Amino acid sequence: MKTLKDRSAAVDRTAEAAAVTATVARILADIEAGGDGAVRKYSEELDSWSPPSFRLSDEEIERIVATVPAQAIEDIRFAQAQVRNFAERQLASMQEFEVETMPGVHLGQKHIPIASVGAYIPGGRYPLTASAHMTIVTAKVAGVGRVAACTPPIRGEIPAATIAAMSLAGADEIYLLGGVQAIGTLALGTESVPPVDLIAGPGNAYVAEAKKQLYGRVGLDLFAGPTEILVLADETADPFTVAVDLLSQAEHGPDSPAVLITTSEELARRAIAHVEEILPGMPTKDMAEPAWRDHGEVHVVDTLEDAYALTDERAFEHVEVLTADPRAALDRLRNYGSLFLGERTTVSFGDKVIGTNHVLPTRGAARYTGGLWVGKYLKTVTYQEITDAASSALLGEVCGRASRVELFEGHARSGDIRAAAHTGVSPEWTDHAFGPVRD
Repeated sequence: MKTLKDRSAAVDRTAEAAAVTATVARILADIEAGGDGAVRKYSEELDSWSPPSFRLSDEEIERIVATVPAQAIEDIRFAQAQVRNFAERQLASMQEFEVETMPGVHLGQKHIPIASVGAYIPGGRYPLTASAHMTIVTAKVAGVGRVAACTPPIRGEIPAATIAAMSLAGADEIYLLGGVQAIGTLALGTESVPPVDLIAGPGNAYVAEAKKQLYGRVGLDLFAGPTEILVLADETADPFTVAVDLLSQAEHGPDSPAVLITTSEELARRAIAHVEEILPGMPTKDMAEPAWRDHGEVHVVDTLEDAYALTDERAFEHVEVLTADPRAALDRLRNYGSLFLGERTTVSFGDKVIGTNHVLPTRGAARYTGGLWVGKYLKTVTYQEITDAASSALLGEVCGRASRVELFEGHARSGDIRAAAHTGVSPEWTDHAFGPVRD
């Protein structure tokens, strides 16, 4: 492998991460102890925002949505229809069933929607309207009864398009509240906001850390860090497209990795040149430039198999495949959050409009999990019923023996009495009389 560009060795955020952890712990402790008062204090301190109520009334929502241009509303509806359609197909693929595994032994599986969900819609650098589609629409397709959605004010202003997206997505409650104070409110609850059962949605390092510290007290979608893109390309790819797509994700933030793995050194060098040409004129240069400088990588490998292997090793959030046969990657790759095949398909479509979910695993988590989907809002539970006395007796006998191997006498006795109910023979540990078989 030949590396033409690597990450900056000078980037070490250990101390920064420790500071984030400590700050988040302090804020969450204050919110748990102080409730609404603490939430207001931090909102005022961090976002310069302290309205009479953080929850928007129906009238306020209607007034805010009315300020959004008609074209923006139409585009929001279009994007949400794509997300809804895909989530509905996902839901239809999840089968409930009941099977009789032995005479009279019925085992089943069913899906129960989570009762309440908190949806976090980021807004620190940009109003991430699309996150409302991903978190709220998908929850509603799953059948979640209560969706409490939070988004921060942006520099003291109400993000009208985001509020419109949250409302059109079907949020039951909308709070103009951001950061750790929003996550703490949703997870812990306050005098005015009941706690939720699960929190979904991306966020900055503080939001991610708050979710991490609260995990267990509340369910989570996944731990999501800075946005990542990996472009896997061969000599047939267009270097300008490669450069544009790398920078499209680098603009998310200064710590967003953008990586090119290719079998063509010529393509790699031309893509790097295009990045250097495009960057100075980007309106989001303040984010994209440090991301590319400190976290951008370009690697040239000998074969596509090498490229696939290195891509799986990195297990990135977004993997864009620009090769002569992009669909071959479906069979070859296994570690990615979401896969984008061919030049007509860009990661930006997944972020905004195509219908798949953009809340995806980062920092190698794609090795063991996929992204947010309708199933995340469902509890897949099991049930069992035995209606045949002989089968109950057989299982009771096996359960008794298996439990005693593990020294669980109580479990064994629970099995023993099911066997005795069928045979009428009392186990040796009791003189309780068992009657005839009960159907």
